[in-house]
Parts: sequence; C-alpha cells; structure tokens
Amino acid sequence: MKKTLLESAAAGVITESVKKIASAEGMTPQELNRLIAAGRAVVPVNRIKKLTQPCAIGEGLSVKVNANLGTSPAKYDNRLELNKLKAAVDFGADTVMDLSIGPGLKKTREIILNNSPIPIGTVPIYEAATRAEKKHGSFLKMTAADLIQVITEQAREGVDFFTLHCGVTRKSLRVMETHPRLMGIVSRGGAIMANWIRTNKTENPLFTEFAQILEIMKTYDVTLSLGDGLRPGALADATDRAQLAELRLLGKLAEQARRSGVQVMIEGPGHVPLNQIAKNVQLQKKYCANAPFYVLGPLVCDSGAGYDHITAAIGAGVAAAAGADYLCFVTPSEHLSLPDLEDIKQGVIASRIAARAGDIARGRSRSWELERRFSQARKDRDWESQLSLSLDPKLFTEYRNRTGKPAGTKDVCSMCDKFCSIKLMDNLEDTA
Repeated sequence: MKKTLLESAAAGVITESVKKIASAEGMTPQELNRLIAAGRAVVPVNRIKKLTQPCAIGEGLSVKVNANLGTSPAKYDNRLELNKLKAAVDFGADTVMDLSIGPGLKKTREIILNNSPIPIGTVPIYEAATRAEKKHGSFLKMTAADLIQVITEQAREGVDFFTLHCGVTRKSLRVMETHPRLMGIVSRGGAIMANWIRTNKTENPLFTEFAQILEIMKTYDVTLSLGDGLRPGALADATDRAQLAELRLLGKLAEQARRSGVQVMIEGPGHVPLNQIAKNVQLQKKYCANAPFYVLGPLVCDSGAGYDHITAAIGAGVAAAAGADYLCFVTPSEHLSLPDLEDIKQGVIASRIAARAGDIARGRSRSWELERRFSQARKDRDWESQLSLSLDPKLFTEYRNRTGKPAGTKDVCSMCDKFCSIKLMDNLEDTA
C-alpha cells in the first residue's frame, strides 16, 4: 500500500503538498515534515485528488478557519450550498465541512467536492443515520456495517477529513449520568450515538470497529478529526467530568491512529467561560500529545443568540492565543436557523479576525509584518494599500465611500475631517 502523508513525513519524503504549504507558511518542507511526523500538524488531503489550495493545521503554523455548509430536511438547495462554498472560499476559509442531512445529501456532497479548491470534511454518521431513517424507519436501527459502508464510500469520493464521535461510549455516558448536566449532549453526532447506544444496549461501533475504520482511512489517506460528542453546550457544563473523560479517551485513540499511519486532530468545546479557555487548551495538548486542536468557538456566553459569531470570535481569539490551531466558525444564526450567504460571510470574517489575533499573540512574524504595513498605510492615509490589506475590501470601499469627502480633505476620512489626528501630527512634524 502506498504510504500515507504521515508515513511519508516520518520517512523524510517531501510531497508536493508539503512543499507548497511550507512555502506559504514561511518554513522549510523539512520543518513541516517534522511536525507532521510528530503528530503535531496535519495536512488533510485525500490521496485520490489534488487540491489547488491545500493547508496544514497545527503547531508552528498560522491558525486556520473552517466554515460549515450543508442542507437540512427543512431547507435544501444545492445551488445555495454552492454559493455558500464560494462565499466561504472568497472570504478566506481554509477548509469547509459539509454537514448535510437534507434529501439528496450525496448529490450535495458531490457538488461541493467537485467545486472546492480547499479541503472538505464530513460527519459520516449523519448520512448513515439518514439512510437508516429511510431504510428502516429509524436511525436507531443503524448497524455497524451501515457506518462502515458510509465511511468507505465517502473516502472513495475524495473527502479529506472525517469527524467521528468515537469518544461517546457506554463508559463516558455513565460519567455524564452520574454527574448531570444542564444541557446534556448538544453535539448532533454525539446525541445520535448516545441514543443508539442506550436503545441497542451495545457499544459505539465507531469505538469497537476503530481499527477497521483506521484501515479504510489509511487506504485513502483521510485525516481523522476525533469529534467531541460530549462538548459542553452551556457555560454551566464547561470543563466537567464527562468532557474530560472523553478528552482522555480521544488522546488514546489519537495515539492508535498515529501508529496506524493516519493523521489525527482533536475537536474541542463548545461553550466555555473566558477564564477557562486557556486551561481547556492546555488539557487537550497534555492528554492528546500536542495533536492539532480544532475548537468550535468557544462561545463565551450562552445568551448571544443572533450575535454568536461575536461571542465565538472572542473565545476563539483567546483559544488561538493559548495554542488552539483550528477554528470552526460560528455564524450569527447559530442556535436559530440554517445560515444564509450573509451568515457565512460574517462567520468566516469573525473567525479570521480571531485567527489573526491568535497569530499575533503567538508572535507569528508574518502576521506582525502585515499589521505593521497596515498601520503604516493608515499613517500615510494610503487608502489603496489599506484596501489591499483589509480582510473585506468590498466593505472597506463601502464605508470609505459612505459620505462625500469635503474639498481639500481627500487624504482623511469623514469622521474627523480636517481635525484628523494623524494629519495634524504630520503637520506638526513638518513644522518642526
């Protein structure tokens, strides 16, 4: 069998993807290979395809951003999903996950895979559950074979990384039962698996068949993202025993994946108070041998409905500064509805700001240089340079042109006009 990227890195083989990514990250291919071989970075690229915009996630790299797409039974429009994909890519997402559970989800995934220049992730249990609903009348009648079949099919189609909720086990559920939560399980995949386990009175097949699943993923070099099915969905449940019991198990599964030649990252919370975020990152790095950490937010308050892209970006910035490597965006419509195009944009931009803040806090030289260049352009009232360096050039232009600029003050904005502090200080310097 052809070597996986992890095995190639361990053998010192430099692939084309590693060369391309290392150049973009400002490091040597050998440095990136060492991180991959140590399990501290991953490059999610299915071996059956080539991506025009691959990326690496992990230690020593710029913080990456993921955008979620996908249909629901209440709303499914493949043209809209394609437009969401384009918006996510245009506004700077590094990866996309297709979380579809609506009718024709296989076709939706095919469209996204065929049109995405960036890595694509999925949650296979969603398709397995929807198939079981259609075939048997209930997702509770899903079998281990059903799950294995979906994982195999999606790997063959070219999916780059899977979220698998292997840590929701009978043991971890007992921990949650003995230490009750306010919100219980809020992960969709985690809730599906918990209900299946309790109804069938048997162990999670993603856990019992883990070795077989790894062989499938190794065949196609699919990256494993170990899902946090017991992540806290309320501040009151943050950093509780169930969350940490699952995290410890994920660390052990991650080590097994690495030994099998499969790249692996770990997913994290969720809803976490600001003062607990850094500790959550430290615990993940400790329990999971510094595997890349993929966080959803974390949201720093529960009551921000309609503005959860902001509550998440605040937590994401703190998490990134503390060492989180990969941010899953949260949109304004989180908890309320399926996101539209504007929600996708707002979610990506908010997460990119958080990622950039994290890069700056971690002393990433390229990020510091960009900020210095932007500040210099602002000092010089160089609007074209500011435009080119901005996160959203279109919005920059709209605000810049919102009101007419008074005669004689073309090099200032409309807020301070001739009393622009920067221009006044330049005049003072000229006089001196």
